[in-house]
Amino acid sequence: EVQLVESGGGLVQAGGSLRLSCAASGITFDDYAIGWFRQAPGRYEGVSCISARDSTYYVDSVKGRFTISKDNANNTVYLHMDRLKPEDTAIYVCAADRKQPYYCSVRHEYDYWGQGTQVTVSS
Repeated sequence: EVQLVESGGGLVQAGGSLRLSCAASGITFDDYAIGWFRQAPGRYEGVSCISARDSTYYVDSVKGRFTISKDNANNTVYLHMDRLKPEDTAIYVCAADRKQPYYCSVRHEYDYWGQGTQVTVSS
């Protein structure tokens, strides 16, 4: 059974940092790309992804502030978020893509999804 479990969300002031974790079981990162998505009222956005070969993508609004990385030994993908802004407030969800693992894109159809973790940035 594939499971993706996010953690690390919370309430932070603007300008602060958070590190989100996506702990995976039932898959290996050699065979999957992992993406982070966020949903806020009236808005849904693919934020970042990392391929099985460690290539990465960031949406323009987070470039230079967010960093995606993975720990193969612990089967965990991280999203480190710096200089957070109120507009980063959303539920952040990680997902796994097995159809195109070597080329990550937030436009792909992902196969497995976590439940999400809430990030709230106060002004």
